[in-house]
Amino acid sequence: MKSRQRNREAFSEHSYWQSYSDMMAALLLIFVLIIAITLAIYKQKTTDLDATRLELNAAQAELDSAMADLENSRIEIEKSNEELAASLAELQQAYAQAALTQEELNKAYLEIENARQELTTTKDELQSIVGIRTDIIGALQDTFDNSSMKVDAQTGSITFSSDVLFRFNSSTLTEDSKKTLRDVIPMYLDVLLQDRFRGYIAEIIIEGHTDTHGTYMSNMELAHNRADAVASFCLDKKNGLSEEKIEQLQQLLTVNSKSSSSPVYEKDTAGNATGQVDMAASRRVEIKFRLKEDEMIEKITEILNQQ
Repeated sequence: MKSRQRNREAFSEHSYWQSYSDMMAALLLIFVLIIAITLAIYKQKTTDLDATRLELNAAQAELDSAMADLENSRIEIEKSNEELAASLAELQQAYAQAALTQEELNKAYLEIENARQELTTTKDELQSIVGIRTDIIGALQDTFDNSSMKVDAQTGSITFSSDVLFRFNSSTLTEDSKKTLRDVIPMYLDVLLQDRFRGYIAEIIIEGHTDTHGTYMSNMELAHNRADAVASFCLDKKNGLSEEKIEQLQQLLTVNSKSSSSPVYEKDTAGNATGQVDMAASRRVEIKFRLKEDEMIEKITEILNQQ
């Protein structure tokens, strides 16, 4: 009986440890399963995390690329803005230049129009006295029709030989020359100074000439002194001109010396200049006139040249 009890106790003790061992084995198995599951979950999470990281890296790369593209786009936009601003500035400058050019063009048109009006006015003035030179020359020729003094048909001038008026190398009028001048000078100046023509006369010129002998300066002085002697004779009221005509003459008279610069050349039988200086004819004093129409012609020429 004691042996059975002892066996039961032994069996009971063995059963307890066996249960305990089974329980521990089960717990261990559960722990192992938990670890395995945990490892599996960890591995899966790690795999997922790596995949997510790769995706994030790819997304970051795309983002960086997008940022780079955006930066390039910004640079291009800024460059385009700068080019646009430059183009706008050039356009504004072009507009300003165009406006300036138009203003200059308008000014040029105005100047041309003013010049045209001035030219028209001058032409009208000139037309109003067209033929006056012909009329004056005709009146002079009529006056001297019965005189030995000839009036130049082109210029209306009259010429005195210095050999007739002066002795050799002298600028003092001879007594015979004074008589000639008293006959001729009043006739010539009365025509020019009459009311019909006086308003058209710009200048009455007494001009001295010499031959080509001697120096230019000595001839200049001699020619001037001779012209001046004739001018002084004209302005002396004892020689045929009234005081009124003398006053008018003083306002118009000019004395010139041409020295030997305008000699007269001999002519052949056909009337052509030979190149040989006619010494006697070169020594002369000319009296001529200049019309205001000559000034108008010069003025018209100047206006035309400006246009």
